[in-house]
Parts: sequence; C-alpha cells; structure tokens
Amino acid sequence: MKTILVTGATGPLGEAVITTLLEKKDASSVRALVRDETKAKTLKEKGVNIAIGDYNDYPSLVEATKGIATVVLISGNDLQNRANQHLHVIRAAKENGVEKIIYYSLQRKDDREDGGLLGNKTVAHMITEKALLTSGITYVILQVSLYSDMIPLYAGQQIEETKTIYLPAENGKVSYALRSEFGEAGAIIAIDETGKYDNKFIELTGTEAISWTTIADMLSDITGETFKYISPEVPEFLETMKKNGTPEWLGPALAEMQQAIAHGEFAKATDDLENILGRKPQTVFNYLKSVYSKS
Repeated sequence: MKTILVTGATGPLGEAVITTLLEKKDASSVRALVRDETKAKTLKEKGVNIAIGDYNDYPSLVEATKGIATVVLISGNDLQNRANQHLHVIRAAKENGVEKIIYYSLQRKDDREDGGLLGNKTVAHMITEKALLTSGITYVILQVSLYSDMIPLYAGQQIEETKTIYLPAENGKVSYALRSEFGEAGAIIAIDETGKYDNKFIELTGTEAISWTTIADMLSDITGETFKYISPEVPEFLETMKKNGTPEWLGPALAEMQQAIAHGEFAKATDDLENILGRKPQTVFNYLKSVYSKS
C-alpha cells in the first residue's frame, strides 16, 4: 500500500487534506509530518503515523520521507526562509525515491522576478515551483486563491458594530473558496492513480470572483442590516490601524494583501476545483451565512 506524507499536518490545510485521506484510505497509509508531537494527539488516535520533523532539519526530512510514495507539501509560514525549507523537502524526497509531490502554491497574475505586490511571499512559491519542475519527481502544483474563511479575519470583528468593511482593496475581486475544499482537492489528487493530474499546474479557485462591495451586499442580505465597503488610501488605512491599536505588523500585512487584491492577483476564476471535487464549491454567500446569520 502506497504511503502519503502530509507536511504541516497540524495546520488547518494539512488537517483538511488528512481528513479526506482518512475517508478514502486506511490510516496506516497516511503519515503526518509535525514539529510538535503533542499537537498530533488527535491524528495519532486516528491511527495516522506521526513523523517528527522540521523544514529546517534536513536529516529529519530524510527520515520522514523514507518509504513514501507521495508528499503533499504544505507551504511553510516562515516567509524569510520557506523557499529553502521547501527545497529541503524536495531534496529529501528525491533522496528517498518519492514518486510524486503535490505542492500548495499561491494563485498569481504573473511571474515577476521580484514577486510583485506580495514580494517574497510569491518569490518563495516561484522558487519552489521551479525546483519541482527540474527535480525529476512527478509534480502537481496547486495554485490556490484566497480562503473564504479568511473573509471575517480580513474584515475584522468590528464590522458587526460599524457595519463597515474598511480595507484598501479598491474594486478588486477574489475567487474565494473554502480552505477545507482546497484540502479535499489535494487529497483526491494524492490518491489518484490515473495520472491525469501529473505534471500540471492547477488553479484552485471559487467559481466566481467577487469584490468587497459584493460581500458587503451579501452581509446586508444575510443580517437584514445595511453594510457598506470603504476603500481608503493606503497611508490613511495604516494610520487608522495604528490609532486603533492594531499590532504593528498587521496593518502593513493587511494593506499588502488588499493591494494585491486591488491589482487582480486573485481575480481569475476556474472550474478546476469544481471538477476535482465533482461538485460546485460552497458559495461565499452560504459560507458568510453560516458565520453571520442570526437565525
């Protein structure tokens, strides 16, 4: 029985991949790479094999990839070092004869060398993708859009009081989909034996790109109250965040992502996710209804 290794297994995306794998495969054929074994208690109770390792610890990655047929590589969250971390995983996989790597990358509009508006966030993905192309290992590169479940975090808790979404995304649109559905798609690809996904770039998105104005209208329909969207200039946004006591790093990070939205980085919608799942992804409206409906 071929064994699948999922990295970042205790994070939300890794957990989503494993959830679907366990619905379709025996737990003994699933291995989870984790840094902290205490966080993997639930996985261990389900019969998943646990490999203790770290993207920065190459010997641990070599050990974790022994006997593995497919690696599902979840991006690291160390923005400064994750390109090298991903290269460690690819090198360890190659050393152990891993047959396939499925990599969660990020949707983008173009391949500017400097990473464009998202800078090293995008550059790290580009470096990883190029390494996979030249690795000799069968690859599937999943370029995912933004998560629907990030919408409440971007919008902030204050919107239930202010009824205002205040973000510098202008009229930009995003083809959101649920993180759990992105994870499900990766798992389906990991167990596929037809080869139909092999050596391909696949854009996983929702089926429709929408703006913050549309999201405000959805919230109005869901709650029966009037929500609006305001797109401030970036300096004004940053000053407002500062006055509101927002952590120093958060304002610039939000501005960066929202400016990327303004410039259409995540606006392309495809039917790739729908085709892999065999159903339409959950709509943003239905997701928002599950979060904000008072009924």
